[in-house]
Amino acid sequence: MDQLRALRVFTQVVTEGSFAGAARALDLAPAVVTRAIAELEKHVGARLLNRSSRSLALTDIGQAYLLRASQILADLDDADAMAGAASSTPAGTLRVLCPPAFAVHQLARHLPQFHRLHPNIHLEIATPGPVDAADDSFDVSILSIGQQPLQGDFVVRRLACSSFIICASPDYLARRGCPLEPQDLLGHQGLLPAVSAVRRELTLHRQAPAATPDAVRSVTLPIAPAVLSTTRIELLLATALAGLGIAGLPTFAAEQALREGRLQRVLPQWRGTTLTLYAAMPTHKQVPARTRAFIDFLIATFGGKEHDPWLPG
Repeated sequence: MDQLRALRVFTQVVTEGSFAGAARALDLAPAVVTRAIAELEKHVGARLLNRSSRSLALTDIGQAYLLRASQILADLDDADAMAGAASSTPAGTLRVLCPPAFAVHQLARHLPQFHRLHPNIHLEIATPGPVDAADDSFDVSILSIGQQPLQGDFVVRRLACSSFIICASPDYLARRGCPLEPQDLLGHQGLLPAVSAVRRELTLHRQAPAATPDAVRSVTLPIAPAVLSTTRIELLLATALAGLGIAGLPTFAAEQALREGRLQRVLPQWRGTTLTLYAAMPTHKQVPARTRAFIDFLIATFGGKEHDPWLPG
């Protein structure tokens, strides 16, 4: 007896509700289906189906056997798909959801290398706004999470961390002076993420080890009405570069402007909250080769650790 074939026939009979329906679905002769069920019942030593001229029903043993058989067949199909995906060349369309600032300031610069490695993958990248929850209509969602817990039933891989730091243009600092202590920020024009403006407070953490055991390690400041508050990190960056005020920016967005001298870090020993960046994908057991290739590339590029690769100093 071909037990694997018999298991497939058995589950198909239950799905179709009849021997004749299973025969049509499997493109087998009805006699072959009948014989496969009889051999399976003989093999297990128990009746799995009660059948009459008008109905077909599982026995109690048949119900339990069906659950195990279905799982075995599903695991086998997954194993076949995994082996096939591992041996195939990553190709096809990959749909990615990404926060716009991360897409522009980090992802874009690394895509030429990804394309050289995987020229047969076509990327569709959507950047509608902040992304703090995975979307199962995309193959990969790049999440930017603050203090809130992860939401949804998804497989996630950490890419990196990014701290909010305080920055301003050299022109603005020449005109208004450079803050020396956190409290000095209260006299400046603020450019803030919308969430900080809503909370009406800003908490800063000392980045470098404190000089003395009793030194202040964090401070919370009230926020005067900001000149600008927005959910768009790109807008905070653009207005800071234009000299509108002092901005709180994630390191992944400010990195290049700081390196080029277009922005200057303010209070370099202090930082704001830290974001964690993740790559998330739906909890499918069968992961396409193109999805796995993209996530592996992101982890290799950004480190995959609880570390901020863009933090100056």
